[in-house]
Amino acid sequence: METTKMNPSELEEETLVTVRDEEVEQLKKSLPKEFFMNKLELIKYQGFWYLADTDLFKSTLIFQRHFRARDSDLIVASFPKTGTTWLKSLLFSVVNRFNHPNNQSPLLTNHPHELVCRLENDIYGNAFDYPRPQHLSQLPSPRLFHTHLPYSTLPESIKFSGCRILYIARNPLDTLVSIMYFAMKPLKMLLGDDFQLPSIEDYFEEFCAGRIAHGPFFEHVVEYWKQSLEHPNKVLFLKYEDLKEDPTLELKRVAEFVGMPFSPGEESEGVIKELEEMCSINNLKGLEANKSGVINKIYDKKSYFRKGEVGDWTHYITPAMAERMNKLMEEKLKDTGLSFRLLPH
Repeated sequence: METTKMNPSELEEETLVTVRDEEVEQLKKSLPKEFFMNKLELIKYQGFWYLADTDLFKSTLIFQRHFRARDSDLIVASFPKTGTTWLKSLLFSVVNRFNHPNNQSPLLTNHPHELVCRLENDIYGNAFDYPRPQHLSQLPSPRLFHTHLPYSTLPESIKFSGCRILYIARNPLDTLVSIMYFAMKPLKMLLGDDFQLPSIEDYFEEFCAGRIAHGPFFEHVVEYWKQSLEHPNKVLFLKYEDLKEDPTLELKRVAEFVGMPFSPGEESEGVIKELEEMCSINNLKGLEANKSGVINKIYDKKSYFRKGEVGDWTHYITPAMAERMNKLMEEKLKDTGLSFRLLPH
């Protein structure tokens, strides 16, 4: 089965799906509002915060209302900056390992976000030169997609079809630091060069308050965690820290979950190790395809590959802030059975 590079302009045109700007603006007026750093408007929709930008919010509504999942679809879900790019590359490599030898992998010439596109903005959005309408019937199975939406806000067809979700989570302090560095350039573009970038202390306060796009963080994570316990054949919950510690074991979990387990022969021939190396942050950040250019006109391709270290937060977060986060984490994860490791073993 062939999985091709996602290029919406090549998809079959079917029924035009629209949500009128007037409807979006009317809905936005009825929703709670906050301002990130007193500057960037956020709206609270279905319990979570979203950027108030009309085009971005409209594309989320279109995705919710019109996406029709196939039973064979595989969907990467995540809170921003928790290992999404890594999981996309791993999933793509597992699914396509019989189609492309490693030395001919599309990952060598395409950014992972070009191969596994985000549904609510890349596919159903019109803010970043993705043509519309984007109906997806011509993509071969299994189709690979991504979303940052919380589980409770996903389209009904995702929840009730046989499609499978792979969710990746990361400890909140490393997530926070990664978001801060990733957001620097977009914030300047959105708010102007005279906008003073927030400090790590500012980001920390907003993160703890849940006042961040797709936040609150813990509620987002716990929704998928509970679904993985209740429906383990539907949702696979992965931790970034576990992937770093034992990538072979986690890659096997991914392959088994999507119905394409590694054979004993593949394992003995080193196929798993080859895929690990192909998708490692050091390898991906060294590829020419990821060194220059942008995703969606805003995000530098290289910005998706920073350090990728567990515990990098110790260089930025004070002990007092870490203690406060520990207490918040205990409160938010109480009785869930979920925990995060903040430092490498």
